[in-house]
Amino acid sequence: MPHLKAQVISVQAHLRDQVANALRAALIAGDLRPGVIYSAPTLAAELGVSATPVREAMLDLAREGLVEAVRNKGFRVTQMTERDLDEFTDIRTLIEVPTVGRVAGTASVEQLETLRPLAQQIVTAAQEHDVLKYLEADHRFHLELLTLAGNHHLVEVVADLRKRSRLFGLGSLNETGRLVASAQEHVELLDLLVAGRVTEAEDCMRRHLSHVRTLWADGRADTEDHEPVLRLGAR
Repeated sequence: MPHLKAQVISVQAHLRDQVANALRAALIAGDLRPGVIYSAPTLAAELGVSATPVREAMLDLAREGLVEAVRNKGFRVTQMTERDLDEFTDIRTLIEVPTVGRVAGTASVEQLETLRPLAQQIVTAAQEHDVLKYLEADHRFHLELLTLAGNHHLVEVVADLRKRSRLFGLGSLNETGRLVASAQEHVELLDLLVAGRVTEAEDCMRRHLSHVRTLWADGRADTEDHEPVLRLGAR
């Protein structure tokens, strides 16, 4: 019997993770709108599951800052203003640009080349229009790059900023192939770092963050121009 109980818990946890991934995909695609309240039973009906794993998954997303609980109603998708996005970009620029410069001067070629597969995964995911894989590889690339500077508190700060500034509406931009240019900047950055070209690497990181800010704005605008159609069962 203990084995049976453990198996049930494992299955439940796996379902919760699947639901959370589906909800993240809907958030990124713009199918779940910022400021709108969604109930667990309604989302559960879309997914074809019970409300319990949906509530659990939404609590996970709340801890990531993507949604917030609304008492007796459900969950509201977190609203970000243009000022929020500007401030997130400013802070990341202040942190990541000089840190990249430091890494360029201290990390070995061998350490930097360990990031090559991730940089290539980002490009491949963009070319294949796989938004979740794109974001997962992008997240790992940036944090592992910053880790080479040797300051884990700095990495935690950037990780938190990235969670708060998820690319809502990115799915529509991905469908037009506009993510590929941003994806290729990771390879360009890595090449500059390996070559020890500090100033150019810093400029590349600054340009990349500015590019990402533009994608935020365009993604938000695009989701405002069409009616949301939930496709939560797509992944």
